[in-house]
Amino acid sequence: MLTLAAAKKAESGDRDYKLFDERGLFLLVHKAGGKYWRFKYRYRGKEKLLSFGVFPEVTLTEARIKRDDARKQLRDDIDPGAKRVKARLAAGESFEAIYRDWLAVRGPKSTTGDERLKRIFEGDLLPILGGRPARDITPPDLLDVIRRIEARGAIETGRRANQFAGQVFRFGIATSRCDRDPSQDIRDALATPTKTHFSAITEPKAFGRLLCAIDDYQGTPVVSAALKLSALLFCRPGELRHMTWSEVVFDAGRIEIAGERMKMGEPHIIPLSEQALAIFQNLHELHRRGDFVFHSAKTIKRPISENAVRAALRTMGFDNDTHTGHGFRASARTMLDEVLEFPVDWIEHQLAHSVRDANGRAYNRTKHLKQRAGMMQAWADYLDSLRAQSASL
Repeated sequence: MLTLAAAKKAESGDRDYKLFDERGLFLLVHKAGGKYWRFKYRYRGKEKLLSFGVFPEVTLTEARIKRDDARKQLRDDIDPGAKRVKARLAAGESFEAIYRDWLAVRGPKSTTGDERLKRIFEGDLLPILGGRPARDITPPDLLDVIRRIEARGAIETGRRANQFAGQVFRFGIATSRCDRDPSQDIRDALATPTKTHFSAITEPKAFGRLLCAIDDYQGTPVVSAALKLSALLFCRPGELRHMTWSEVVFDAGRIEIAGERMKMGEPHIIPLSEQALAIFQNLHELHRRGDFVFHSAKTIKRPISENAVRAALRTMGFDNDTHTGHGFRASARTMLDEVLEFPVDWIEHQLAHSVRDANGRAYNRTKHLKQRAGMMQAWADYLDSLRAQSASL
């Protein structure tokens, strides 16, 4: 059984850990420093968790009272978690209720952006603010949530969370469920992110060693293919992992990505080299079911996680300070320009950067397409030569 002294004494460590009381109640000690009451229970065969607040604001005694009340509801065949959510949303004025309404009006945007927004709300904002009436949330309340995000080093995520929260509060004001937007009051109190660049290997010999390591990678065929195609295609990691088979045009030898999936909102074409096309064909033979080219090992309904390529690189000995999934873009950008001497204009178009002509007009997706196709084949052949040179050493 957990004691008050033990709860007070508990300190954060390198990872989250739990201090168990009894009958499903435990204290989750977060590595960022917070202590959260959780109640673990089963309802109709399904395991669930219920939040009872933050220690020491919610005392051990109060947490036990909440647990006992939840257990009484379970005895009456009532899911305490579902009952709580229903009560909150029925009121319609909770931060979560306003968020759900705002999200429906906002509608879907880009796949990557929508996933980021969902992670921030469901991982950071809603667990603490979701059940509270939006009009009762003060600037210090919101700042406390942002500080928790900053404490784990996610400075930019903290700023995004404040921006997203502000949009919800302003929607609440417009729908007469909120009086003010506290996100505006704390902007100057937020930590300022340091400008950083994604680490990338741009020296040819070192990149050859990376390519050899990728060839020797012992992970799943899907992640192995994602690594190889990251080097060959140098598209953004999110564009790669969300790629669907409908975007792979085998007969034309290219990838066609719709504008809503692109950072700049414009459709994009990636010509496929012979080497890249062969990887796609082999992968297609392995799994034809599902929409995603790089589907999760657990289900074909989701793509691999955004951490899959990064974790594979770390397994091979390339940490975040050496090379990242996004770093393949910088590698290609540098060597295509400085070693293979292709026109920067072609390279920038293939990177799907926002390139404009002398009159300020954005180039369309087919600009320099024939030349870009030749460049992509030359790039793949160059990578083969780097790999062969490294293997011979």
